Amino acid sequence: MSAVDNSPDSVSSVLKVFGILQALSEQKDIGVTELSQRIMMSKSTVYRFLQTMKTLGYVNQEGETDKYTLSLKLFELGGRALEHQDLIQIADVQMHRLGKLTKETLHLGALDENSVVYLHKIDSEYNLRMYSRIGRRCPLYSTALGKVMMAWLPEEEVRSMLAGVTFERFTEHTLANVDALLAELAQVRGQGYAEDNEENENGLRCFGVPIYNRMGRIITGLSLSLPIVRFEESKRAELISLLHEAAARISAELGYHDYPFTSN
Repeated sequence: MSAVDNSPDSVSSVLKVFGILQALSEQKDIGVTELSQRIMMSKSTVYRFLQTMKTLGYVNQEGETDKYTLSLKLFELGGRALEHQDLIQIADVQMHRLGKLTKETLHLGALDENSVVYLHKIDSEYNLRMYSRIGRRCPLYSTALGKVMMAWLPEEEVRSMLAGVTFERFTEHTLANVDALLAELAQVRGQGYAEDNEENENGLRCFGVPIYNRMGRIITGLSLSLPIVRFEESKRAELISLLHEAAARISAELGYHDYPFTSN
């Protein structure tokens, strides 16, 4: 069976799940009998779906009664989506400011399962630039954004996240395995930024720094990419400082004022 089941039964099941969620959202608590009548579905089917949704944490059962209610898990998911929408608007201001200063390509990225996803970008003002698009997925192990968002996770979580990932060698500089990655993540934690040194694409350097939400959790990363022909080692500290300054401002707008990697 393929990873995505497009059969009529599969589509029907999705419709039933959302029908149940919609009905639960319209009433504080509801029993199986009333719910089955409202959405015109058999009691046995409703009960089966409710038990699965209960196991997944999307509905609660009131004690031993027949009443079910929505949990806060959907609220949590919606909150994450809103957080990213607010984040993009806030980050856009700082990314445009940083883009004017550096004239280089900037990305805002988020961790999604075993990939990094570009949420927002500012293109370089130069003709020679990296190709990318919003929504593009990239590997965690060969990108500065991926590394900076994994660096403060527990080792076992990183290993679990990458357990099914093949470390494809994009260039001769690409890290070979999870042990090599973990060693570099320790360095990232120490210096406060991550680097892609021609690991994802030949001729391209990239630096990434973390962005925090109001709870002090790293939710995204901000990166700057440039061709090696425009990179000067003497300018590294300045570029990293500008990235940290922008990330600190974004974090502050999100409610976190203790950004650890600035001199202010």
